[in-house]
Amino acid sequence: MKTYQLVGIGNAVVDVISQSDDSFLDLMGIEKGIMQLIERDRGEVLYAAMEGRVQTPGGSVANTIAGAGALGLEAAFIGRVHDDALGHFYADAMNEDGVDFVNPPVAGGELPTSRSMIFVSPDGERSMNTYLGISSELSSADVPKEVAGKSQIMFLEGYLFDKDKGKSAFLEAARDCREGGGKTGIAISDPFCVERHRADFLSLIENELDYVIGNEAEIKSLFETDDLEDALAKTAAICPLVICTRSGDGVSVFHEGKRIDVAVEKVVPVDATGAGDQFAAGFLFGLATGRDLETCARIGCVCAREVISHIGPRPEANLQDLLRSENLL
Repeated sequence: MKTYQLVGIGNAVVDVISQSDDSFLDLMGIEKGIMQLIERDRGEVLYAAMEGRVQTPGGSVANTIAGAGALGLEAAFIGRVHDDALGHFYADAMNEDGVDFVNPPVAGGELPTSRSMIFVSPDGERSMNTYLGISSELSSADVPKEVAGKSQIMFLEGYLFDKDKGKSAFLEAARDCREGGGKTGIAISDPFCVERHRADFLSLIENELDYVIGNEAEIKSLFETDDLEDALAKTAAICPLVICTRSGDGVSVFHEGKRIDVAVEKVVPVDATGAGDQFAAGFLFGLATGRDLETCARIGCVCAREVISHIGPRPEANLQDLLRSENLL
């Protein structure tokens, strides 16, 4: 069985992206800058209202895995899609990106492939309206033990915590990975996700995981505080490796009592979609290839900077060339 340097488990979502201004968001009742879960009927209304749609395979952790694959890692993604047009589009696109899509499209049943309508504002903020469909039904049965057990690094998506079967899949996958000598971590995904499952998140981080990646709002939400430094200290006390992205203020990494701060070049984003996902791709690439943590963070920042320079959540430039130009590869 193939050994993977990086395996992700998450929602397999087709992203449908359109540019829009604030007045359109107000008209459609869309809350700016966050991810909202919607029902199927609402999704059809928003889809019909989009102009100049761009369709790409998405999902937070899936974007990370695709970015890591573009950097040259042996990578795989575990997720559920339906045996429909969007499902085959998704699976084929992941494989074409050099990432093994482990699960074949699921035939039968009524839930279609998941999709997210993303409205990008002139300031680069993205407002995501996601119909989860079949991807939210991921369970332990979708996670092959032979894949999880042979993963060097596993990356889990916090959004899947909304169902008990997703939590169970995470626990089993994490334990299989660690038993095989790998490291397992999570993308916190969203402050609202933490609010729904705070106790389970904290238990997983403290007892089952080797690293956690989140932004300021997500880290603070873990401990219900507005004090980022307090939240970081508490997270670092229960997890060996904590990575916090702080937008234009850089990245902070905590490991074995030590803190590393990495500055970033501030730029005006064309589209902030996928910035955190691609940072994670770069960081985990560095981790998988034995770089020190400061270099891992710097690689992550280069990947994030590339993806916010254009529309869409996945890299368009040759990331290896970019890293070489920064003397990081």
